[in-house]
Amino acid sequence: MEVVIVQDAKAGGELIAETIADLLRRKRDALLGVATGSTPLPVYQALTAKARAGTVDVSGARVAQLDEYVGLPAGHPESYRSVVLREVIEPLGLTEGAFMGPDGAAEDVQAACEAYDRALAEAGGVDLQLLGIGTDGHIGFNEPCSSLASRTRIKTLTRQTREDNARFFDSPDEVPHHVITQGIGTILEARHLVLLATGEGKAEAVAQTVEGPVAAVVPASALQLHPHATVVVDEAAASKLKLADYFRATYAAKPDWQGI
Repeated sequence: MEVVIVQDAKAGGELIAETIADLLRRKRDALLGVATGSTPLPVYQALTAKARAGTVDVSGARVAQLDEYVGLPAGHPESYRSVVLREVIEPLGLTEGAFMGPDGAAEDVQAACEAYDRALAEAGGVDLQLLGIGTDGHIGFNEPCSSLASRTRIKTLTRQTREDNARFFDSPDEVPHHVITQGIGTILEARHLVLLATGEGKAEAVAQTVEGPVAAVVPASALQLHPHATVVVDEAAASKLKLADYFRATYAAKPDWQGI
């Protein structure tokens, strides 16, 4: 696992966007796994700016959803399908044909989960998966004590996660109790995992993810098992890392050609 400490969220977004751009220059039809929420927005904004400036061709990119609420219709403004279309697909000038995600409105949710796992595999697998992290260490919606071998499935959200997400809804009562999420085992199949965390509120979760033991109680710690995982954090999110100085030194000494 590589840890990169940046000055702020904008710098983190620019760094990750350039990594995605490099991937698309090598593989025009790369499958990009995207996360929702406020944290990854600087990544999408920076990538959009690069596409509009003509420094990267995103026209062949494919986009895969990480998770989805259960029970919200596809057109609901806070369904993650709608969010991805609004924040990623449309700004990049892509069409819905470039997008794939689970069906949170399916009558048979379990079948929808299994179908999405198959679809990711049939698409050749995710080339780069962008992740956020919850204050309790969850990735996707794999809440604490999720199996590290889990596949795409339905999960019940914790009260903390529902409270964290209530800001996107008119009322906390409107936040769904269930989601479809790629499992940790599914996430670990992506070729490159990139986790972005910003703000002091994520500092404890970042420290446990990076420096703590691999444990189901901190689902993001599973990134320690991946051969190519990168954790990008701003100074605030890095504030509880005991090895912060080491991480800064190793990144400063890294050859330019190696990327992240």
